Amino acid sequence: MPMVVGVAAGLVLAAIIVLIGLFKLMWRVAEPNEALIISGSKHKTEGLGEGMGFRIVTGRGTLVLPGVQAVRKLSLDLNETELSVDCVTHQGIPLRVRGVVIFKVGDDFVSIANAGRRFLDQQKMMSERVHNVFAGHLRSIVGGLTVEDMIRDREKLTGQTRAACGTEMEKLGLIVDSLQIHEIEDPTGYIKNLAMPHAAAVQRDARIAQAEANLLATEAEQQAFARMSEATRDSEILQAGYQAERDKAAAKSKQAGPLAEAAARQEVVVQETRVAELEAHRREQQLQADVRKPADAQAYQKRTMAEAERDARISAAQAKAKETELASAAEATRVKAAAAAEAQATEARGLAAAKATRATGEAEAAATQARGLADAESARAKGLAEAEAIKARAAALAENQEAVVAQQLAENWPQIVEAGAAAFGNVEHMVLLNGAEGMSEMFAKALTMGGTGLGLARQLLSSMNQNGASPANGQGLNGQGLNGQAPAVSAPAPVSKSIPISEEGGK
Repeated sequence: MPMVVGVAAGLVLAAIIVLIGLFKLMWRVAEPNEALIISGSKHKTEGLGEGMGFRIVTGRGTLVLPGVQAVRKLSLDLNETELSVDCVTHQGIPLRVRGVVIFKVGDDFVSIANAGRRFLDQQKMMSERVHNVFAGHLRSIVGGLTVEDMIRDREKLTGQTRAACGTEMEKLGLIVDSLQIHEIEDPTGYIKNLAMPHAAAVQRDARIAQAEANLLATEAEQQAFARMSEATRDSEILQAGYQAERDKAAAKSKQAGPLAEAAARQEVVVQETRVAELEAHRREQQLQADVRKPADAQAYQKRTMAEAERDARISAAQAKAKETELASAAEATRVKAAAAAEAQATEARGLAAAKATRATGEAEAAATQARGLADAESARAKGLAEAEAIKARAAALAENQEAVVAQQLAENWPQIVEAGAAAFGNVEHMVLLNGAEGMSEMFAKALTMGGTGLGLARQLLSSMNQNGASPANGQGLNGQGLNGQAPAVSAPAPVSKSIPISEEGGK
């Protein structure tokens, strides 16, 4: 009985061990970085169409029937591929783009299924396939860009490349975790030449900055050297001043004895000089009293007498000069008076002639107008007026002959003076001898001629009165005709040569 129990227990244990072995053979567990693709029976997987023919297991375990189902693993690890693509830009410049693509199989069942169908037995060829996909799209994208766009905006190049490859990578069941453009090689040197201006500007700015720094450093050094020199100079000046003071003190100490002796000697000389000056002053005073004072008195006497004689001569000369001056002034005054009288006479003659001319013109105009208006009335009025005037003049002449003659002369005196002055009107040169006295004699003779004319006029009027002159003869006592016009007075003939006037005493 115990044996049976033991055999039974052994069988049970063996069966358990066999079951455990069989479970281990049938149980498969998917690691976190892999996916189990189980094929051999129809299965329906979420997200996949029916009739797929395989089942995908990730992150868990599953039972697999040995001999009935096949289990294979698809790696979900990251993969990378190096990119080295020769491209040509939009400008026709050849470039070589170097980069890296990091990719993996997608975690969703669709991506795993797509990748399993394409790369399950060729997982090592996955990098090459991805390189070819990215190389083609990268060439296409670079062909539409310029070198400047690629340099300045690499993110744009990366984004366009990822966007262009996204659809194809999705079909392959792959996703791109990272795409990096490491380097853009330029075999023609275009990028280098493009950077040269900026590099030159940077180098220029660097050199300028370095030069400015050197200048500042040099200025600072020069200022430091100048301050050092200034400090050295001040120190040397102070030392020289101190040394001069020491030398001066030493010289004073050495010269103290000789200076004292010289001062004493100088005092002696001063006293001796003062004594000599006093002696000289005494001698000078003696000389003044003995010699100079008498000589000065004698000289003063002579000088006073000479000045008195000089003043007397000057007074006599001044008196004589004053006498001559007064005589000259008197002569000049007399000549000036004669010239002024002549000028006034000439001016009076000119004014009289102008007034006579103007009066004649006005009278002729009035007479013409009056004759035109009433000739007969004028003739009758004139006849009556002249008759009355003749009667009145005849009566006056009978009573007071001298008064009538004087009145007639006074009324006609300008014409008489003008007729007498006409004798000198055409004289070009007149020489007067004996100065003002000759001028006085000439005017006296003229007055004498006027007096003679006055006597002739009186005799004429007297004879007319005695003869009983009447208006019938056409003239009245005033010497005018019936028409009011003065009788013509003959003037002496013009004289065109110089008339010397002289007398025995004027030579």
